[in-house]
Amino acid sequence: MLIGPEGGFSPGERERLRGLAFTRPASLGPRILRADTAAISALTLWQAALGDWREPR
Repeated sequence: MLIGPEGGFSPGERERLRGLAFTRPASLGPRILRADTAAISALTLWQAALGDWREPR
């Protein structure tokens, strides 16, 4: 996971990152978050997507 700097990546940085084979762009939506808040939000969504918060069977 890569969290961008305050103010976001420059267009050139975004283009370079998208050109890397091991990256896939994702967005947390239209809101602008501080880097520390964005990291916590991204980890929360990642854990939810992986099923880490499912009820035990």
